[in-house]
Amino acid sequence: MPGTGTGTDGSAVIRSTLRQQIADALRDEILGGRLEPGQEFTVKEIAEQYGVSATPVREALVNLAAQGLLDADQHRGYRVHEHSLADYRGMLEARGLVADGIFRDLVKKATPLGPKGQKEASAALVSVRRRGEEAARAACAGDLNVLIGYDLRFWRELSALFGNPYLSDFLHRIRVQAWVCAVTYLRRAVERGGGDLRGTLWARHTELVDALAHRDPKAAHAIVEEYNAHSLALIERLAAA
Repeated sequence: MPGTGTGTDGSAVIRSTLRQQIADALRDEILGGRLEPGQEFTVKEIAEQYGVSATPVREALVNLAAQGLLDADQHRGYRVHEHSLADYRGMLEARGLVADGIFRDLVKKATPLGPKGQKEASAALVSVRRRGEEAARAACAGDLNVLIGYDLRFWRELSALFGNPYLSDFLHRIRVQAWVCAVTYLRRAVERGGGDLRGTLWARHTELVDALAHRDPKAAHAIVEEYNAHSLALIERLAAA
């Protein structure tokens, strides 16, 4: 559980930290398929599950609803949002546009990546590439849980290198929503077919890092465009199965 804060109101700091922990835990429950689309629950149920008071739980649920992961019902509490294929197409389009904006900005930078110095940028790029390697390995192995974790970290760190926290936060939010939508179809396919996802998931993370390291936004755009087309075709095929 969270430690104490050093602000003027220590209880507020603790509650804020606890709220974020609960929000993160519930997001992982949704991504992990343990909270399924349409599933309903109340503030009281979540508070009892985590052994905390209702206030940070309520704040966490409001946060997740604002992110489009939950729907609030004044009389029943909350339920996991049910995304449609149309929603998924819109998410892919939005994340592609944001990524393009980030990559175009790359050519304006004096250093290979972001406003940092050459040494700092190179070290950060090594870390991002490592995340990409782990994500690619998980994708090739069909390990969805590991892939989602590394993929979100990969894109979060990659976008943060460009020095615009607003773009980074926006892209992260869209990517979480896209994964929430996609995992529903991916997990159902595994359960229905009794198989796995090896060979079906996108795994070109390191190629994207290389394109950006070489200051080639056109190549980066092509890779992301292929990624989005691959993701959409996969989910549409699973939805129609």
